[in-house]
Amino acid sequence: MTAALMTGLAGFITGAIGSLGYGGIALLMAIESACIPLPSEIIMPFAGYLVSTGQFSLLMVATVGAIGCNIGSTLAYLAGAYGGRPLVERWGRYVLLSPAELDRAEKYFARYGSATVFVARLLPVVRTFISLPAGMARMPFGRFQLYTFLGSWPWCFALAYVGLKLGEAWNHSPALHRAMHALDGVVLIALLAGAVWYGRHLWKSRSA
Repeated sequence: MTAALMTGLAGFITGAIGSLGYGGIALLMAIESACIPLPSEIIMPFAGYLVSTGQFSLLMVATVGAIGCNIGSTLAYLAGAYGGRPLVERWGRYVLLSPAELDRAEKYFARYGSATVFVARLLPVVRTFISLPAGMARMPFGRFQLYTFLGSWPWCFALAYVGLKLGEAWNHSPALHRAMHALDGVVLIALLAGAVWYGRHLWKSRSA
């Protein structure tokens, strides 16, 4: 089941990018930034791989990825701004955002202000839901857009660059082929463990 889920997710991402081009990258990154679990760690490296084949430009891939982040983050920002804490507390568990984590994010905003958005965009996991507390704090919208883009662009560029380099090496390194196949089992175990943890997290949240 986990293998099928992984294959389906990868197929959806590669299909969207293959069919829609740059627009597919922007769409997928918008979904990820709207707090929907769709990992940029798969989206951007695959886009980078397509850079290695000559289909895309690395700078354009990073830029449209960051634009997608802004689009999705805007939706999350508005949810936080107009739905407030009750909305986030009710639905936050579905994106693994607990009330305690929300408290920490609000305190961080109170202490460091708008720079929180820029820094968080450079970090895995937290980058996907930082827009919610930004909206709740009513961070100035123009500054929110600017910091989101400036923080997202290096993230998108770095992941796409990794995909580019792996793509360049793929056809020239049998050792890389063997290493990737050897990691298949590890990846499946990690995905299964993550699915179990996610399910337990939702169950505990509902019980609370």
